[in-house]
Amino acid sequence: MPFSPEEIRRTERWLATARVFLAISALIAVWMDPAEIRSFWAYALLAIYIAQGTAIMLLLRWHQQSTPSFRLLVHGADVVWPALISLFTTSQSNPFFLFFLFVLAAAAYRWGLWETVMTAVASLSLLWLGSIVLSVEGTRIWLAHHHLQIVRVNIADFDPKRLFVRSIYLLVMAFLLGYLAEQQKRLRAEKEVATRMLGMVRMDSGMAAALSQIVGELMNLYGARRALIVSREGSNPRISVGSLEVERGIHEVDWLDPGPSGADTYLGESVASAWYATSHRSAMEFNILGVDSSGEVVRSIDPALMRRFAEVHPFMQMCAIQFSIGQELAGRIFLLEPHFISNVEDELRFLQDLVRHVSPAVYNLYLLRRLRRRAGALERARLVRELHDGAVQSLIGVEMQVDVLRRNYDGNSAQGPAPAQRSEFMAAELERIQNLLREEVLKLRELMQQMKSAEVDAQKLPSFLRDAVQRFQRETGIAARFLIEADEISLPSPVCRELARIVQEALVNVRKHSGAKQVTVQLVEGDGKWELTVEDDGAGFPFAGKISQAELDSSGRVPAIIRERVRLIQGELTIESKPGSGARLEILVPQAELVS
Repeated sequence: MPFSPEEIRRTERWLATARVFLAISALIAVWMDPAEIRSFWAYALLAIYIAQGTAIMLLLRWHQQSTPSFRLLVHGADVVWPALISLFTTSQSNPFFLFFLFVLAAAAYRWGLWETVMTAVASLSLLWLGSIVLSVEGTRIWLAHHHLQIVRVNIADFDPKRLFVRSIYLLVMAFLLGYLAEQQKRLRAEKEVATRMLGMVRMDSGMAAALSQIVGELMNLYGARRALIVSREGSNPRISVGSLEVERGIHEVDWLDPGPSGADTYLGESVASAWYATSHRSAMEFNILGVDSSGEVVRSIDPALMRRFAEVHPFMQMCAIQFSIGQELAGRIFLLEPHFISNVEDELRFLQDLVRHVSPAVYNLYLLRRLRRRAGALERARLVRELHDGAVQSLIGVEMQVDVLRRNYDGNSAQGPAPAQRSEFMAAELERIQNLLREEVLKLRELMQQMKSAEVDAQKLPSFLRDAVQRFQRETGIAARFLIEADEISLPSPVCRELARIVQEALVNVRKHSGAKQVTVQLVEGDGKWELTVEDDGAGFPFAGKISQAELDSSGRVPAIIRERVRLIQGELTIESKPGSGARLEILVPQAELVS
């Protein structure tokens, strides 16, 4: 997995700082013990090297990006400088030998194992070449412009045995640093994959879509041709089997019929929680390697499970990983024909860790889905109850009263009240019936508005709430106003829909129970959260003070629908009540990036 531009820039800045620090340390070391230096030119070259390192630091600070050619040029200079400075030392075991280790570490940080080894080969080639040249009796180095003899090296200065040992030492260090860098980058890549998969678990995408995206990412990671998602909820004997294929699009799941023996085929008991199997189709024989839940290798795996699976889904290579999300959801993921599995044990352990990282987020999504279903069930039950206990019962009552008026009113009867009294009675009864019908019309409109709120998103939410508040004022005669202080709302559509329903439910409660004369609905943004408040001057709740959502859940003092909707959007609900003076409903919702 390649580094991002920001990671590359930070790595180059760290290396530049280390380069200057190393060069200054070497300068101090040779100044305190100059016996290893043959010529003043060693000091001059070291000063130039320090100046180069400082210039690289400044360039990296001014420019936000580091190009590949720039990194290669700097790395080439790092390879050449140690060999060049070593020309002016008395032996191969000089203070500047640490520069060779630095260039190996730089190659490991920038690239990987083989680049580090190639850097070691290049550095050693230059070191050997310089040592051989200097070992020749009578070799002289002249400055062309000054015609001054700088150094003369005797053949006794060249010690091939010591240089050979140093070369082996550098090669071993190159392999070690390169290997450690490769493992570190592998861990980084694995965490990057886990982070990317966690980002796929979104509340607005749904459970099936999140699982299909996660499994699709695994298919891309291992080059699998096909994948199966097998799951079972709780103790339900029924299992679900979803199939994903690359050629058909990895984001769409085809649900298969598991058949009567599906549980044994896909979810049979096994001592391993993850395994990798290869098969020979002709003989139905399998080579299986697995790991248990603790990561220990398991080789004695019953091939009957593979055999049953291969009868339904023939394969040459298959990788399976078991997952468990709480106690409510469990299953397995099968990757068929994966191509990029090298070290089987490490890959199986990586898959286990990946499932452990992603499972809590998927479990939260599963709980949210259940909560959403529960809230939807409560909403539907409330709508049915409202229709049955409200509109239907009222219309039945109106029909019965009209029938009574029709039977009892006889304009030609000589007995009974006088015509004037009968007219007054009839007018009063018709007015009462008219008020009942008006009340039921108002309730039906409220139900229609609640159903309309399903279409609300971030752009429509302010206008929807404003219209709802204005309609509430027209139809009830209660003074109402809506306040908003944000120019743009950054909340997902599901959250906006739930906020709209919360406001509708709160206004219905104000109309029915509060006896308020004024009500205010306000939506503001602050401290990374959105705050929705509904405040009235009515009768308030049957308690005094301010209580949190946990206390509300335990006491049940607030309508269950509002509590469930607030929990569904991961909000915080607070109620402040002043009996006889009003109540304040406050909901805090995190920003879009926290709830999406």
